[in-house]
Amino acid sequence: MRLSPLIASGLLIVVAGCGATREEQAPEADVVRVLSSNGVKAVIDDVQPEIERAIGRPLSIEFSTAATLKTKIEQGEPFDVAILTPGLLHELTAAGHVVADSQLSLARAGVGVAARAGAPKADVGTADALKRTLLEARSVAFTAEGQSRRTIEQAFEELGIAEAMRPKVLLTGPMGGPAAVAKGEAELAMTLISEILPIEGVQFLGPLPDGLQQYVSFAAARGAHAKDAAAADALLRTLSGPTIAAALEAHGMESVE
Repeated sequence: MRLSPLIASGLLIVVAGCGATREEQAPEADVVRVLSSNGVKAVIDDVQPEIERAIGRPLSIEFSTAATLKTKIEQGEPFDVAILTPGLLHELTAAGHVVADSQLSLARAGVGVAARAGAPKADVGTADALKRTLLEARSVAFTAEGQSRRTIEQAFEELGIAEAMRPKVLLTGPMGGPAAVAKGEAELAMTLISEILPIEGVQFLGPLPDGLQQYVSFAAARGAHAKDAAAADALLRTLSGPTIAAALEAHGMESVE
C-alpha cells in the first residue's frame, strides 16, 4: 500500500520526534530552569527523575562553577532556582536577583585528594602524610574558579609548601581536576569530594586531614523573576525532603540544617 505524500510526511515528523529529550518535548513554559554549582551535580543527576515526578515538571539544568553562574545571573540569565554557595546567594539577594525568604540550606562538601585508578594509593590521612604526598607528586590539578581553591591554597600555606607547589599546579576549568588525572595529564587532583567520586578512572585517596579541612556549603533559592513561582517552590521543597538525603551521602556530602 502506498502512502500519500501528506501521510508519509507526517510519519517522518513523528519518527524524528521520537528521539527528542524530555526537555525538548516539553513546552518551554513547563520547564523549570535551574542554575547549579558543579559541587552538587552528581547528586542532582541521580535524583532528577524523582524530582521531576514530584513536581510534575521537567528540569532544565545548567551546571558550572558557582562564580560563573553568579556572573550569568547578574548579566540577566533567566532562571527559576539557583543552587550556589550561601555567600553568593546573599549577594544576589541584595542585588534583587533572588527571593530572600526562599533560601534553604542544602548540603556541604569537604575537599579531597584523588589519583589515577590503579596507581599506588598514596597516604593523605595526616598533615605530614599529605605534605609528603604533595611534595612527591609531579603535578596537582584543581579548578581555577572552584569554591575549593581557597581551601587548597590555604592547606599549602599551612603545610609550608606553597612555593614548592607553585610549579606543580595545573589550573583547570569546571570539574577539570579529576578528569585531568583520569587522562594522565596530572598525577593528583584536589577538589570537592562530591566532584571526585562520580569520575571514572580516578581513585579517591581521602579527605583533607583535620586542621586543614574546610567545607563548602550549598544552598538553593528561587529567582526573583521565576516564570512559575509555585513550580520553583515545589522544587525547593523537594530539595529539602528525603528524596535527596541518600544521594547526598552516596556522593560524600552532608545535609545541612
